[in-house]
Amino acid sequence: MTPQPLQIQGTSGPGILRPVSEIHGKFRSVFKEFPYFNYVQSKALDDVLYTGKNVVACAPTGSGKTVLFELAIIHLLMETTEPWRNVKAVYMAPIKALCSQRFEDWKKKFEPLGLSCKELTGDTEIDDFFEIQDAHIIMTTPEKWDSMTRKWRDNCLLQLVRLFLIDEVHVVKDTTRGATLEVVVSRMKAVHAYRAAENPQEDLSMRFVAVSATIPNIKDIADWLCDNRGPATCLEMDESHRPVKLRKVVLGFPCSSNQTEFKFDLSLNYKMANIIQTYSDQKPTLVFCSTRKGVQQSAAVLAKDARFIMRIEHKQRLMKYANSLLDSKLRDLVTFGVGFHHAGVDVSDRKVIEEAFTMGDLPVLFTTSTLAMGVNLPAHLVVIKSTMHYIGGACKEYSDADMLQMIGRAGRPQFDTSATAVIMTKTHTKDKYMQFMNGAEIIESSLHTHLVEHLNAEIVLHTISDVNMALDWIRSTFLYIRALKNPKHYGFSTDLDRCGIEAKLQELCLKNLNSLASIGLVSMDEDVNIKATEAGRLMARYCVAFDTMKQFSKVTGTETLPELVELMAKGKEFTDVQLRVNEKRTLNTLNKDKNRITIRYPMEGKIKNNEMKVNCLIQAQFGSIPIQEFGLTQDTGRIFRNGVRISRCLAEFLNQRSKTGFSALLNSLILAKCFSAKLWEDSPYVSKQLEKIGLTLSAAMVNAGLTTFNKIEKTNARELELIVNRHPPFGNQIREAIINLPKYEVRLEQLPRYNVATAEIVVTVNVKNHEQLLSKRTAPDHHYVTMIIGDCDNNVVFLQKLTDLMLLKSGSWSKKIEVAKASKGEDINVNLVSSEYGSSQSDPGKRQCNHLCKNKDHCGHDCCESCFLSSNSPLLN
Repeated sequence: MTPQPLQIQGTSGPGILRPVSEIHGKFRSVFKEFPYFNYVQSKALDDVLYTGKNVVACAPTGSGKTVLFELAIIHLLMETTEPWRNVKAVYMAPIKALCSQRFEDWKKKFEPLGLSCKELTGDTEIDDFFEIQDAHIIMTTPEKWDSMTRKWRDNCLLQLVRLFLIDEVHVVKDTTRGATLEVVVSRMKAVHAYRAAENPQEDLSMRFVAVSATIPNIKDIADWLCDNRGPATCLEMDESHRPVKLRKVVLGFPCSSNQTEFKFDLSLNYKMANIIQTYSDQKPTLVFCSTRKGVQQSAAVLAKDARFIMRIEHKQRLMKYANSLLDSKLRDLVTFGVGFHHAGVDVSDRKVIEEAFTMGDLPVLFTTSTLAMGVNLPAHLVVIKSTMHYIGGACKEYSDADMLQMIGRAGRPQFDTSATAVIMTKTHTKDKYMQFMNGAEIIESSLHTHLVEHLNAEIVLHTISDVNMALDWIRSTFLYIRALKNPKHYGFSTDLDRCGIEAKLQELCLKNLNSLASIGLVSMDEDVNIKATEAGRLMARYCVAFDTMKQFSKVTGTETLPELVELMAKGKEFTDVQLRVNEKRTLNTLNKDKNRITIRYPMEGKIKNNEMKVNCLIQAQFGSIPIQEFGLTQDTGRIFRNGVRISRCLAEFLNQRSKTGFSALLNSLILAKCFSAKLWEDSPYVSKQLEKIGLTLSAAMVNAGLTTFNKIEKTNARELELIVNRHPPFGNQIREAIINLPKYEVRLEQLPRYNVATAEIVVTVNVKNHEQLLSKRTAPDHHYVTMIIGDCDNNVVFLQKLTDLMLLKSGSWSKKIEVAKASKGEDINVNLVSSEYGSSQSDPGKRQCNHLCKNKDHCGHDCCESCFLSSNSPLLN
């Protein structure tokens, strides 16, 4: 029997619950977990499933908004004939954790229908476009989609997107991430407009469906997501339709003017027992603290202050959990019913704590805001202890996105019918958070504070080529809609009319364009026609911050490798890597310690700021120095994800500048390789670059004297297995991987044409194992080497990128070069730098020939007798 619609009575009037059986049988399996859609979903069903209109839905956290996205996907499938070859939907969420959750969920739901899902959240990778080629549903973050779409005109795949799903659209007001979300949506509108203009006869649509927690100015979002039919359809649901009713409490505590943030935060620890007793109903409580240290301190204070009344069996279960924990402090607290959880806690301990809390055995869990992003641990009571946290070395308020994620953890639908969220803040900010809790805070744009990078990206895309086009582009943004309604927020006078505000926005664009032009990222003529320069294209391609490009532009050309590492560490991209007090000892030990291995280029004094920390972690990774602290390992991962692209951008930036500055360019190429390899260019830990070999096995090889690819290749396979304690055929696999790495030989020959001012030389690069590589290669397809030659005046004489694929066609490459005589001497410096691999030289004596001698028989240079450069190592540096 088919379920009939259910009549329900809500506080805002009666409604009808629609049955899942209303959906076409083919797609019903997506909703098999429930027979009826809830009120929010039922109300949205007609607009989302049976029309192609743009929709903005605003409903409380936990009201099942994800189903609206699923209905929109099904609408797209109903509109398209099978096989769904050209169906592309993009789901965009502000954080990777949400994308991962959606990916796991939708893979199960949509793959049986023949749709493939692809998660795309890492940093820019070469294979990204191939990965989305066959994907129907793509999960991504604004930052990732921004980098992907910066070349959309060259990529027809991106022009196939028919449905764009925006989760947590209120994040558009976030001061750090909002601007990226805003420009990506505006760019997708531009993609659609372009596609419609190119194919006017086809009915090509791109649909936007956005969902959000409660916001008062949802109509502004609807205006922004308009199409030719007008604004998007607005669906607003109030708190009465939240499956678990949420009580919201904001408590203000006095904070004297001479009291530091740290002291205020500390004082809140002693209020915690009372709050938990008042609001928890003896059910699981989750407390969010601003720092890892704060998490542990708060947990310790509560364990002393409060005594939970527990049955004997409950205590026994807690003892069992405690006994399987590695951290002794955590073990003691768990026996009292209190736990803590943050990124610095060992992974196995975190799993135990998560299980204890999910099962309801652990009454209170203290954690940092990162838990709200990744792990799904709902609680009956959520407490946000202080609205400030440390980020980038400074104390700042949590972003709204962070606050909503934390509050969103209140309420366990399977156990609770009500839940409570408590915000603890200062007395003078109490009203602000009351407004926030009631969804009364207006959403504003933050694009005006991040305009410079995004203007540059649009100039590179040819969306903008003069100031009028810049204003046209601004008109497609949320900034434009809000600037007209609230000019004061954007620094404009309140008595301006539309034309006046547009003039001010144009002025703002011009100011940012002048900043770009000041360091040569764009060129402008008198009529303010704007063109991207090669440097501007690099900035857009590698998604590098304007401030970082400004640092690059200060490079003089004589920089050493340690100076370039220091320059990288100053990058704007690393400002979120903060120096924590409890890390200073470890970092200072890494920097200078006569009893241990330290970083290669120590810094003066103590580690006292973020830049020094970033520098230290980069060098520790290059030097293969193990770091035990989980938090520092996490930070290192973050630094290297950004560092690979930023170092490549630096090398390419220096390459396209003037031909002076050979040493800085050579060192930037070496640095980019170090970031790819995660090793110094001459590290003895070369084996770490091979598949299946991590730091432990690599260290075993170094201890056995196997510090070059050449030495490892010459070692018997069985002996290798003994060294690394592995079974056959592991040794054969290691040797085979090295045998299949390209081995280069460089020859340099001076032609017999004598001239006082110049010399003619022929450079030849041979791949010594050319035949071998035709059948099997270890290096990836995109691997290349850069030939760079410099003279004694620090000039770049010659630079050429040589890809393996090109070299393998004939096995060698040759070029005749004319070299002008340098004022400081006749030597030239020849280097072949791999894009990926660091390799210790097995025979440094033969590494480099620096001499151009007229008479090779009488010059006295050993290396000139055979007149070629060679290396017995698989890869020249």
